[in-house]
Parts: sequence; C-alpha cells; structure tokens
Amino acid sequence: MKLYYKIWVDCILKAQSRPQNRKDWKIYTMIFMSMSMALNFLLLMAILERNVFHSNFYKLDIDIFPGRKLDAFVSFFILFLLPPLLINYLLIFRRNRYESLVKKYKYHNGKLFVVYFLSSLSLPFVLLLLGYLWEQLSL
Repeated sequence: MKLYYKIWVDCILKAQSRPQNRKDWKIYTMIFMSMSMALNFLLLMAILERNVFHSNFYKLDIDIFPGRKLDAFVSFFILFLLPPLLINYLLIFRRNRYESLVKKYKYHNGKLFVVYFLSSLSLPFVLLLLGYLWEQLSL
C-alpha cells in the first residue's frame, strides 16, 4: 500500500504543478491512474486465465448496443476500469484523504508516476513479444 500511495502522491503533485491542470487535476489523475491499474489488472487476468485456470472465467458478454465495439467497451469498463475507479476513489479522494497523503509522502517530481504509467502501458507488449520469441525458439 505504501508504494500505491507514493505513486498517487507523485501523480497528484505533478498534476497540480501544471497551471493548465489547476481546476481539473482530480479527474486527470483519476483517469491516468485508473487506466494504468485497469491495464495491469487486464494483464493479470489474461495470464491467470491462460496459464493457471485454463478457462475464460472473468468475462461479461453484453449485447445491448448494435455492433460489438460499444458492448466491448461497456464490458471492459465494468470488469476492468470500474474496480480501480472505486478503489482509487475510496482510498484517495473520499473525505479528501489525498491531503494527508501529500503531507506524508515525498514528491519525486513525477518520476515515480511516469515509470508506473509507462511500464503499465508497455508491459503487455513486452510480455507478448517475449511469449512470441519463446514460442519461436521452442519450434
């Protein structure tokens, strides 16, 4: 939890330091952190479903809208984005808890958040490439 809070504090203070984010820093930090967490959760579930459970148990088939893209987005939102949004709200923003966290944890000039964000975006591609290379070498 300590690392989670440090990353959040770094994200919050970096967003607040930019003049263009003065009014909207809460929504920006919530979007970036929740999306990063959602991608990490998606990756974890994909690994667990493929290598541990050998079945697709964590899925939600929605067929409300015409076409498939909007249904897929709603499904992704409910399964992967909504849990981090709720967790982040409850642990960071409810009752303005971020104010005490900012006083407690050191600011790393956004570097901690950037490393977390970029690794969350790139890790799935790196693992996909490693899996592909592993498969090619074992042929």
